[in-house]
Amino acid sequence: MCYIEIQKGSKSKYELDKETGVLRLDRVLYTSTVYPASYGFIPRTLADDGDPLDVLVLCSEPILPATLVQCYPIGVINMLDDGKQDEKIIAIPFREPTYNIYQDISQLPRHIFDEMMHFFEVYKVLEHKKTTVKEIMGRERAVRIIQKSIDLYHKTFRGDKK
Repeated sequence: MCYIEIQKGSKSKYELDKETGVLRLDRVLYTSTVYPASYGFIPRTLADDGDPLDVLVLCSEPILPATLVQCYPIGVINMLDDGKQDEKIIAIPFREPTYNIYQDISQLPRHIFDEMMHFFEVYKVLEHKKTTVKEIMGRERAVRIIQKSIDLYHKTFRGDKK
């Protein structure tokens, strides 16, 4: 399950406010780039950056913010954001006839993940922040990262001793 914060094609960076549970505008992107896919997070996960695990959802239609979408992972973008590890899961809605023929990111047309990589390499340039896309990995790696983030969430917030 994915929670969408930002609609595909938007320059507005929304984030779920942890205190109110409502989306708030974090900023408008400084560059002329727009989000290449709907963007959000996977609920009940905790990534290494202390936030829920980020997700890009590939869909033929923009998905409205504050929407829950049942998705499956096909890959992950491994990047550095201001020198810190940052992973972005790439997922596809189960009920998406255009994209649900793909099971792994390696099956996508090259241009789709070139657009995603380019976005994450330049979207903070005019803010004088550095981002670097290190690599794109397939479905198996994405599944392991999601499980690790679920385990970290349970350990942190539920006291599991795993």
